[in-house]
Amino acid sequence: MNKAVAKRGALRALGAMSGTSMDGVDAAVIETDGVAIFGFGESGYRAYSDEERAVLRSGMGHWHGDEVEAAGDVVTMAHCEALCEFEDIDLIGFHGQTLAHEPRGRGTLQVGDGNGLSQALGVPVVWDFRSDDVQMGGEGAPLAPFFHFACAKWIEADEPLCFLNLGGVGNLTYVDPSFERPEIPGALVAFDTGPANAPVDDLMQGRFGLSMDKDGAIAREGTVETGALELFLSEPFFARMPPKSLDRNDFAEMIGLVRDLPDADAVATLTGMCAAGVVQGMEYCPKPPSRMLVTGGGRHNPVLMEMLRVALDCPVEPVEAVGLDGDMLEAQAFAYLAVRVARGLPTSCPGTTGVKVLVGGGVVSAPNRGKAAKS
Repeated sequence: MNKAVAKRGALRALGAMSGTSMDGVDAAVIETDGVAIFGFGESGYRAYSDEERAVLRSGMGHWHGDEVEAAGDVVTMAHCEALCEFEDIDLIGFHGQTLAHEPRGRGTLQVGDGNGLSQALGVPVVWDFRSDDVQMGGEGAPLAPFFHFACAKWIEADEPLCFLNLGGVGNLTYVDPSFERPEIPGALVAFDTGPANAPVDDLMQGRFGLSMDKDGAIAREGTVETGALELFLSEPFFARMPPKSLDRNDFAEMIGLVRDLPDADAVATLTGMCAAGVVQGMEYCPKPPSRMLVTGGGRHNPVLMEMLRVALDCPVEPVEAVGLDGDMLEAQAFAYLAVRVARGLPTSCPGTTGVKVLVGGGVVSAPNRGKAAKS
């Protein structure tokens, strides 16, 4: 590890995220010591081309083989192009692209070569964040809650609140900022709420050749089919106590529930399912939250946001309402987690992933060194 990583005090850490929406690579800088946030730096975005997205889609659900190798090559190249634009970086947090996630089965798979990135960029890279957690009996997800706790401290929250990420999959973090540290029992509760944008995106791609329902324009014209919604909520996942997590394609059969519906009704129903999963999950919050701050692409969908506002008893706002960047929050999270890994601090706990003990998961690769080392 270089001197910057070994020293105490704030580091300029660069985080990168390629989420289940597979739209591109988000990259963002924060200044942190792995406990507190001292400031937010520059950010950037590198979109995947249609061809690259097709390669990633072909690898989804696979654990090995040519499709997985090709997807890994795309992810590594795209990240190298995105991250080389940043200067004066002490450490990089590289999540990679999740192709398969089965924590109670075969494990979890994020592709992308963190060691190769470190050599190419000349900066230490922390990667493979999820494997240790899964090996220790955890879900391996969600991993952003420790960062959400730091964000709650940054905005000086004094009451419990929720962060809701609406990407391909939805996940919720309940934060009680009265606690001093995120790993203390009661400080955090986190879990996946259900599918979010992924089913809508898949339907839009299949029916219209479009990547999303931009601004909820099609959902706004439709009606939610209550029968399909009831079948969706009868899935055993919703009866499971958290922590719990999902693979992007765990609810792929949702498309079948709306297959015979007109376009607008089908999109409205899938959007309603996303909102219903969140509402169902709120019963697991230890106390009623004072507000819900929404991040991820779903916050740009006014139909989805209105569904949540109508159904929930607390204000529902995009994270921009408190000065955070909802497009970059996950990238910032992995910058923050990278610093925690480098300094031997936990990144998950029983309340966030169900892991049996505190885990600081990740592999640290340093440039011009030999093998990657476990943290």
